[in-house]
Order: sequence, then C-alpha cells, then structure tokens
Amino acid sequence: MTTRILPAVGDADAARSVTTLLSRLPDAEPAAPVGDSTQLIDTLARLAGESIEELPEAVLVHERIGPVPALELIREISLRFPAVGVVLITADASPVLFAAAMDAGARGLVTLPLGYEELANRVQAAAQWSTGMRRHLGPGGESSSGPGGTVVTVTGAKGGVGATVTAVQLALAAQASGHTVVLVDLDLQTGDVAAYLDVQFRRSVVDLATITDISPRVLSDAVFSHDTGLALLLAPAEGERGEEISDRSARQIVGALRSRYEVVVIDCGSQMSGANAAAVEMADTAVLVTTPDVVAVRGAKRIVRMWDRLQIRKAQETVSVVNRFNRNTEIQPPLIQRITGTRMAGTSVPANFKELQGAVDSGRMHELDPRSTVKQALWALAGELGIVKPGPGGAGARGGLLRGDKGSIGGRRRKGGPAGRGGRSR
Repeated sequence: MTTRILPAVGDADAARSVTTLLSRLPDAEPAAPVGDSTQLIDTLARLAGESIEELPEAVLVHERIGPVPALELIREISLRFPAVGVVLITADASPVLFAAAMDAGARGLVTLPLGYEELANRVQAAAQWSTGMRRHLGPGGESSSGPGGTVVTVTGAKGGVGATVTAVQLALAAQASGHTVVLVDLDLQTGDVAAYLDVQFRRSVVDLATITDISPRVLSDAVFSHDTGLALLLAPAEGERGEEISDRSARQIVGALRSRYEVVVIDCGSQMSGANAAAVEMADTAVLVTTPDVVAVRGAKRIVRMWDRLQIRKAQETVSVVNRFNRNTEIQPPLIQRITGTRMAGTSVPANFKELQGAVDSGRMHELDPRSTVKQALWALAGELGIVKPGPGGAGARGGLLRGDKGSIGGRRRKGGPAGRGGRSR
C-alpha cells in the first residue's frame, strides 16, 4: 500500500534532508514540503474538503515550524483531522517532550539528525494507525475526519462599528437555517454578547482556560443554551480575567468547538490579544467590520497590516463589511477595498439605527423585527459567507424563509439600495 506523506518543515536545509530520506522509503509518496503551519492546515482542509481518502496517511511536523508552535499545531491537526497520523521531528528526545507530544496527539517522534531506520519505522507506524482509524470510522467518517465546523471571526476596525451586532445576527441566521451554532465572545475585556441577548450567566470562556483536554461534557458545562437555540460561550463578567485566556487556550477552545458545532461565530471585538489573534488565524472566514468614515477605514487598514506583519492573516484572505452604509457618503466600498487590500463583501449594512434601538436598549437583539433592513442585510451576509443552509427547493440566503423567522432574508428590498435616511446601525 502506498503511504502518502506530507512534511511541514520551515527550514530549507532540513526540508531537503527530510525529502531525500522520504524518497528512499519503500512504497512512499512524499508531497512537496509546506513551509509554515498556516499552509499545512490550509492544505489538509482543502484535501479533506474533497474526500477523507485524499488526506495523507502521515504528516511530519518539524519542531521549528511556525508561526504556530509545533505542539499546538499537532493538537489542532489531531482535533480537525483525527484520521491523520502526525510525527514530530525534534532534536529533543527527552521523556518530557515525548509525553507532551503524545498528549498533543502525535503518533510518534523522530530525533535529529534524521536516521533512515527510525524515520521509516515512525512513518510506517503512523500510516498503519491512520489506515486503522479510517477503517474504524467507516463510510460515515468523512465528515468527522474533515475540517470540522466552519469558524467565522468578526472583528471591528475600531470600537463601536457594529462587530457584536454583526456577530450576533450571523449566528442567528446560521442557527435559523438548521445549523448547530455556537456564538463565542472573545472581546475579553468589554464583551457585550450577553447584554445584547439578555443573558444572566455564571460560567464563561475563562472556565476553559486551564483545561488541557476539553471533553464534550466540560464544554457543555461552560456553554450557555439560549432560548433561540444558540449556544453561547461568553466573555468573563470581570474584564481583567480575560488575561487568563492565552493564545494556546484559545486554540484549544476553538478546536473543541469546531469539532462539536457546525458553525462557530466568534466576536473578536476591536482590541487584539493573543487569544483573538489565534482565533482569526484559525478561522475559515475572517470578517472585518468598518464604517464608511476616515477614522474607521484607517483602523481597518491598521488591523490588516498588523495581521500581515504577525503572519496571522493576509489581507486578501479577509472579508471587509461596510456597516452604516449610505450611497451619499464620500467613502464607498471600492475605495475601502483599495485602501485595505481586503475582499469586500457584496452585502453592505444600511445606516438605520432606529430599527435597532429598541432591540439594543432592551437587550433583545434576537427579537429584532424581521422587516428590519439591517437584519435582512446581515442575514444576507450570512448567506454570502456560506453559513446558511439552502432552504427547500434550493432557496438560499436571499429570498428564502428560515426556520424560526417570519421574514425573508434579502438584501436590497427598496429601489435605490439599502441606504436609510436617518440614524445609524450599530
């Protein structure tokens, strides 16, 4: 049987050494090395999207891979692609590292400098485990071994541009279409998801910060079940406790949520921390909300550049959404696209705060009038992002009725576009 091997090695010399040895292995089909953790996850997600059978049997992770540390990367692979055997390549053969690698989900460890026999044995063992796992999963295992649920992050270009309202309505739209959805508040110091949905809570995302193995039962204890059917993982009531959530904790939490829910919507606020930066990096879709004014657009550009410098996300992989849109403003979506270098969503959210004010003030954002042009635009955006199931007869996000909602999801209902005449959306 042919063993497909995908090496992830950032160092050029080490990559050549690994490739040379892999080419000597019998019945091996090594792929070209990938140079960083983002490229590795993207490659595996693409292959899993085609079929579980397209995934490699073995993945080799070099200890100096980046930007995600090797052990965190192994943990993410084991959560998202459990039918792939992962082998760590490292110069440290200590029992402590071996135990940490096994806890993260590795199937073996190869020490540097590489030796043919050791590499062959570890790759063979990982491949055999992978084959057995796929046989155990059976025909129905494809969805479980694929990339898991869809993760969408929502970040504000600055405070007050409407990121939380956007995240809440995206989650409600996905849930109303029939998906299992969790809405996560990673605006750790100033999160308002609980206030917008009239929730009194005791547990928060901080309760998962120190847990290294987040089981379904542990996760369910931390998640709040809302009347709408949404699952909520909320920011702590005491903002200073947000510092307890590290980037490592965030990766574990997002990975656990992805494995349990079909759609994970994360409100990242407008202040970047290690936790929400990790979430943006892991996201399938990163949404950046801005308003059509100079200060907000500058903020959007600043965030995009920071993500690029820190290798969190490239500008072209980010979707910008214009909130409080009005055709009479000087700054229009094409200009924002040129300034930020991001992709612009086809849906803009109209400036009509009067529609929102009652729901915002009462903390009942889930009861927003279905006829609201703001709600219709945000639910149309959910369809554009691919987190809404098509309705009967192939009805999509535009024009189809969703479960639990009395209005249709549509974009521009009135002639002349979605721009309102008064107020602003939040």
